[in-house]
Amino acid sequence: MKAISSSVRPKNCWLSETEMAGKKRTLLTRGEIVKVKTRALRRGVWFRALTKMERACLDLAIMVVVRVRSNLLQKLLCSLINKLEEIMQSQVQRLTREVGKALANKLSQIAHAWGNKSAAKWAKDPVFIRYLTIAYLNAAP
Repeated sequence: MKAISSSVRPKNCWLSETEMAGKKRTLLTRGEIVKVKTRALRRGVWFRALTKMERACLDLAIMVVVRVRSNLLQKLLCSLINKLEEIMQSQVQRLTREVGKALANKLSQIAHAWGNKSAAKWAKDPVFIRYLTIAYLNAAP
């Protein structure tokens, strides 16, 4: 399951600071910020999810910056983009990440312990993970 296309979200925006330290930095561009803003406006989360100050930071970056070269500004903009992307995710995508993978790991370990040798692959199978997520959603509370 493809959560977010790499053309919309810069490659290092979902990495933590420790992961970013060891990797080559990718510069954010005006176009990438505009794409995220457009998606957020269309989905109705731009005004709901961000404070006035956060919206102003993104708008100012769009107006002034062609490529973000400052580490501090890069971290700020990436945190805002991450915030928007997380809110724009569908419920199935969010639960796939939070619940489906854990269920797949648990079932795969149980089946492997029972002697099923191919069960180790289940934990990494996106179709199986999505199936478990949807089954979890449809289960009675």
